[in-house]
Amino acid sequence: MQSELRLRIISGIVLAIIALGATWAGGTVFQLLSVAIALLVYYEWSTVTRLAERDFQGNAFGWLSQVVIAALILLDNSNLTLLVLAGFTIAAAIWVLIRRGTWWLPGGIVYAGLTGISLSAIRGDSDIGLLAMIFVFAVVWATDILAYFTGRAIGGPKLAPRISPGKTWSGAIGGAVSGVIAGVLVFMSHFSLDDIGIPLLAFVLSVSSQIGDLFESYIKRRFGVKDSSKLIPGHGGVMDRVDGLVFACFAALLIALVQVVSAGGQSAPMGAILLGP
Repeated sequence: MQSELRLRIISGIVLAIIALGATWAGGTVFQLLSVAIALLVYYEWSTVTRLAERDFQGNAFGWLSQVVIAALILLDNSNLTLLVLAGFTIAAAIWVLIRRGTWWLPGGIVYAGLTGISLSAIRGDSDIGLLAMIFVFAVVWATDILAYFTGRAIGGPKLAPRISPGKTWSGAIGGAVSGVIAGVLVFMSHFSLDDIGIPLLAFVLSVSSQIGDLFESYIKRRFGVKDSSKLIPGHGGVMDRVDGLVFACFAALLIALVQVVSAGGQSAPMGAILLGP
């Protein structure tokens, strides 16, 4: 057990160094990380849901969609990338209806595609993008770590026993409070806190992170697997590590899009839209 814990800690440190290093570098380096995560997520999604066995041609189309989206992310055209993702998703849905395929195909296209798009969009090329990405990391990591320890320390009623028997309401609340505190501290390292907008944003991202964790647990329980893969020593797969981050980034992207629409389509770096000091 000690050996497994040691391996888990070492892997976690390496992953954090890679993520933070790429975030600091930004630009193409972070885009490459976003693309790599998205492609690995689709690989694990298609493996867990057995897409290739159920619909080989559909799965090939799914891979095509991810390669095209990855190329567009590297070309740094987020608006076009979202439209292309929507097109691939609609086409996959039509394919499922015609061929009576599995809805896990369009689900995987959206899940993996939005992963790369939202990560890349949040970081962007600006200094505020760096702060925004660190903000998201802080909220998600604080939520994940403190939810675990709070849940173990306090216990109590289960959050979703049929999906993830180990999670408790005390852990969820403790994780959310910790996520808000972490996000606020990151924001206040650069700006003054003038209203409840930032704590509210951190709370939404924290809750979204926990929903993402539960969603991935549901998928694994649905298909009877313990880990999404064995790619990360001591941690399982990439989806196991980024499940909360993915949903938090989805929520951040949706919030930013809503704000852009409400502002009459005036565009700005996503980090500035989210933190908006």
